[in-house]
Amino acid sequence: MMRTVRDYSLISVAVAGVMGLWATMLPAHAQTAADAALNMANMLDGAGGGVSSNDLLSALQNAADAGQPMAMWQLGTMYENGEGVTKDPVKAFGYFAQIANQHADAAPKGVEADIVARSFVKVGDYYRNGLPDAGIPADAERSHALLLHAATYFGDADAQYRVGLLYSEKGELGVNPLQSARWFSLAARKGHCPAQAKLGHLIFHGLDGIEAQPVEGLMWLTIAQERCANTADASWIGELLQTASSLSSPEEQAEAKTLAQGIAPQFAAF
Repeated sequence: MMRTVRDYSLISVAVAGVMGLWATMLPAHAQTAADAALNMANMLDGAGGGVSSNDLLSALQNAADAGQPMAMWQLGTMYENGEGVTKDPVKAFGYFAQIANQHADAAPKGVEADIVARSFVKVGDYYRNGLPDAGIPADAERSHALLLHAATYFGDADAQYRVGLLYSEKGELGVNPLQSARWFSLAARKGHCPAQAKLGHLIFHGLDGIEAQPVEGLMWLTIAQERCANTADASWIGELLQTASSLSSPEEQAEAKTLAQGIAPQFAAF
């Protein structure tokens, strides 16, 4: 897939003791593989987990060497954010690249599909900005290709949202409001609240050749505000809703609120 990614081949070594420890780290019921990795880290955080930081890092590294995507994901995020280890974007890139390279054709609905999709997004971000220490030059075309694979093959909501943004920004995939709305719609129907807000904004104001639909636009903005409450996106979503409300009638607002109340429950599982 990528010449640089291929440099990060795994050593296929299974260590029985480490794998046994790895198995005990996983929660019995995790919504996604990424949730499992996060829950595992939380379980082992501090004295409550009964495992030292060095033992945890060693177990993760051995599990990653044995081909465990969740271990690679956890290590990648640790090195990316400097959590429990010295921050090292080159190592972070290496782990995310391993996942993307080795699982590019994993089942889109498989148990680890979310981690693979997010790894494609992560690697795409590194190519977007470049990573000189790893010999990675900025490459927008490759970044777009990686993001599109996560959005199309895996149907990842965040990737779809970000593709929608690329179609709304000059110098990216070309400003195309219809394509932007299409990708926002795909992500919005998966419960992605920033995508719901962007979709609502486009629908409220109308697109080229498509008449504005204030009620449906307000509906999506209302759902987005509720779902994104207390998040980093809450402020700008609230501003979009406030602006749209100031341009709409009380009747349109009431109808939109009723629709939102009827539709919002379907996103509760996301």
